[in-house]
Amino acid sequence: MTNKVCVVTGVGPGTGSAIVRRFAQDYEVAMLARSEDRLADLATEVPNAHAYPCDVTDTDALMEVIARIRDELGPQSILVHNAVGGAFGSFLEIDPQVLRQNFEVNTMSLLYLSRALAPDMIEQGEGAIVVTGNTSAFRGSANFAGFAPTKAAQRILAEAMARDLGPKGVHVGYIAIDAVIDLEWTRKRMPDKSDEYFCKPSDIAEECWRIAHQPRSAWSFTSTIRPFGENWSLNQ
Repeated sequence: MTNKVCVVTGVGPGTGSAIVRRFAQDYEVAMLARSEDRLADLATEVPNAHAYPCDVTDTDALMEVIARIRDELGPQSILVHNAVGGAFGSFLEIDPQVLRQNFEVNTMSLLYLSRALAPDMIEQGEGAIVVTGNTSAFRGSANFAGFAPTKAAQRILAEAMARDLGPKGVHVGYIAIDAVIDLEWTRKRMPDKSDEYFCKPSDIAEECWRIAHQPRSAWSFTSTIRPFGENWSLNQ
């Protein structure tokens, strides 16, 4: 294939699928997620979307998938790391292994993916790595002890990558979603909230696209997005 290739991790029914739909308009999109059935359905529905079932915490399997994508679609020029591991609970309540697992999903998989994909981007002289984050990357709320430390580490890793890769022509951006995402389960959990309270997956996808295609003279690293009805829980 001659089209450019975008890799999207964490392709769930909300934000991940929306990102796939947006990038598939112009790229061959390699979709990574653990749910083989979901990916197969989306690959059938969305032209230029290709299913690669994979657990991003399984490093050997992840590297095999990246090699397959390169062989089948070509060198990857964009990575959107949307895979996320989360948990609620104070530091006294959580199982420490939950924090370890979330670190593998949120931070270590970003490291391995970027190490695998960045050399091709550097060789091409262009490319983008976009990471979807959230409020927890900037503050440690009491009940997010099993989650926030891993998102903060993820953001700092992305910043270190940006400083390294920027001069080599590869843009790295971090999107902090200061909002509740509009999903079926969040709507059920918060039935009293109006539409203005939620951030639409399709709008998050549009921001991922914008960051990935910023002109070189005006790259940004951190982008904070929120619906207009949000009370700015993240003071950025």
